Amino acid sequence: MKILLLQLKRIGDLILTTPALAALRESFSEAQLTLVVSKECADLLPAISNVDRILIARRNLHDLSLFFSIAARRFDYCVDFTRNDRSASVALLSGARKRVVSYRVREQSKTRARAYTDFVGVRMRDMHTIDYNLALLKPLGARNASIAPHLDLPQIAYEKADALQRDWKVTKPYVILHPGSAREEKLWDPARWAEVIDCFARNDGIDLVLSSGPSRAEQAHVAAIKSKMQHQIVDLSGKTDLLTLAALIDQARLLVTVDSAPVHLAAATRTPQVILFGPTNPFHWRPRESPAVVLHGKSAAPVTEFSPVRPRLAMSQISTEAVIGAMDSLLLLRAAAQIS
Repeated sequence: MKILLLQLKRIGDLILTTPALAALRESFSEAQLTLVVSKECADLLPAISNVDRILIARRNLHDLSLFFSIAARRFDYCVDFTRNDRSASVALLSGARKRVVSYRVREQSKTRARAYTDFVGVRMRDMHTIDYNLALLKPLGARNASIAPHLDLPQIAYEKADALQRDWKVTKPYVILHPGSAREEKLWDPARWAEVIDCFARNDGIDLVLSSGPSRAEQAHVAAIKSKMQHQIVDLSGKTDLLTLAALIDQARLLVTVDSAPVHLAAATRTPQVILFGPTNPFHWRPRESPAVVLHGKSAAPVTEFSPVRPRLAMSQISTEAVIGAMDSLLLLRAAAQIS
C-alpha cells in the first residue's frame, strides 16, 4: 500500500501532523508513507519519523521533478491536510483511488473539489488541529494512536545545544524567552519583555536565555527588547538552527513565547511553557500533553476553558504581571516536582 500525505503549511502545522503519521504507521505497518512538505519545513525533517520518504515542495521549477515523481508512483491513498490549490493539484497527480480532504473544499471551490474522491465531515475551526488531522484518516480506517506531537531530535542537535551552553556559560537550570514571530500582530511589547527579563534576572537560581529566528524583523524586535533591559542575559537570538533550538528547549526548565513554532517544539519535548496568544485562538493550537499556561486577553488568570469561537485580541492586552505570575507558577511547580 502506498499512501501520500500532503502538509504544505508551516513548521507548527507539520509538528501537529506527527500524531497522524504515528496513527498511520501503527495501523499500516507495511505501508509506504510519502510525505510532501513546504520548503519552510526543510530544517525540521531530520526529526520527522514514521514516514519512508519526504519530498519538498519549493514553489519553483524544482517542483516539476516533484510532480513527475508523484505521478509516476501511482499511490493508493492521498490525504490532504493543507487544502489549497497547490495541494489539490498534487492530490490529483497522485492518481490515488482515494483522495481525502475536508468537506470544506467543496464549499470553497468546485474546481478544487474535483481533485478529491472523499470528503470528511470535519472543519478545522471546530477542532484542535491534531484532532482535525487525525479525523482525515477515517476513510483509510486508521486507528488513533497517541495524540501527543513527537519529534525524533538527532544527537547532533543535542551536541550543538550542549556546546552553546558551554560557550555561553549556561551552568544553571535555564529559562528560554523566545519573543519573535513571523507575524507582527503576534509580537508583545518590547518594554514588557524587558520588564519580565529584568524581574527574573535577579533570580540567582536560574539562567535566562534569549532566542529568536534569524529574520530581520525578529532580530529588530529582539534589539528593541535588549535596548530596554537593565540586566544582561545569554543572547542566542539568531545563533541556533531549528533543531538545536528544539534541543535547547527540551533541556530548558521553562519556555516563554508567543504563539509560534517554539510552542510546538516545546509540546513535542514536553517542556513547560507560558504562551502569549493574541490574534490566534488557543483552542486550535494549544499544547494538550505538556504543562502549559495560556494567556489571552486582559485577565491575569490563565485561560482554562477553550472554545472554537473566541475573539481576536490585541497582544497589548496581556499584562506584564500576568506573564510574571504564570512563570512563577510553573517554576514553582517544576521545583516542587523535583523535590518530591
